[in-house]
This record gives sequence, C-alpha cells and structure tokens, in this order.
Amino acid sequence: MTVTFTPLRRRAALLAGLLMATAFMAGCASPPRAVGPNDTKISFWSGRLSLQVQSEPPQAFFAGFELKGNPTQGELTLNSPLGNSLAVLRWSPQEAVLDSGNQIQRFASVDELIEKATGAAVPLPALFDWLDGKNTVADGWNADLSQQAEGRISASRTMPQPRSDLRIVLATP
Repeated sequence: MTVTFTPLRRRAALLAGLLMATAFMAGCASPPRAVGPNDTKISFWSGRLSLQVQSEPPQAFFAGFELKGNPTQGELTLNSPLGNSLAVLRWSPQEAVLDSGNQIQRFASVDELIEKATGAAVPLPALFDWLDGKNTVADGWNADLSQQAEGRISASRTMPQPRSDLRIVLATP
C-alpha cells in the first residue's frame, strides 16, 4: 500500500514538528545537553508531538520527532508512527531547507520555512526555551510548562488566527 501525502497533509506533518496538539503519549525526559564551540548551546530532544491547526479545513498531525541544535542552527526530523521519515527541516544563518524525501525546498529564514511548512508561525527560540523549562513569552502563544519536569509541554496560539495547539511528550532517555 502506498501512502501519498498531499500538500495539505505534508503541511500538517511539518507543523507537528515544531512544534510541536490533542493527545499525549506516555513518556518523560531529562534530555541530554551539550555545549558547542564558543559556548553555543546545542541541545537534543526526541519524543512525540501533536499539532492541531483550526484552519479551514482543520489540520491535525501526530509524529515522532528528533530536534537538535538551537534557534540559530539546527535540525528537526519528523517520523511517522511507523518510523518512516516524513521530513527533515534544517536551518542555519545562511539558509533554511525542507527535505521531504522527494523534494527539497529552500527558504530565506527558518521563520519562513516553519510558516510555509506548517501554516502557522511557531516561535522557534521560545520552543527551545520551553523544552528547557523556561517560560519564554512569544507573541500570540501561551505555553503551559506545569508538566515540563515529566517531559510534557503544551502551547497554544490564539493570535493571529488560526488557533494552533501543540503538545509534546519527550522520550525517556
């Protein structure tokens, strides 16, 4: 059986990345941390995420993920529940790339990549902070870190529309 991903499904799949909506899966984490050259923090997280975008039509996505790097330079790999790679997002100060296996797209910035891929502007610097347990404020977003110690993070965007709900459950190391 061959599964074909329409642009809408691919978009929903990528949104689930980042970010990180409705279902939590069991798990907790204390993700490993490392320091890169020039004291640049390089982090790594993995787990499951879900994302709902209340667009027309509504979009929902559930995926496994691996996120490494920092807001300036990093990589997000999204996997299907069966472990197949759905997409890899890579960013650096020079470029932002979406590799969906059969197509590579380049963007001027990671913000443009995320918005194009997901249909929603997910605040990448705030996401890294949320994963680190820092309740960073991001325009339009409200993060709930009350279960961050158990490896569970949720965030909702109410403005601008459409509403987006992100749920992350980190894997046990």
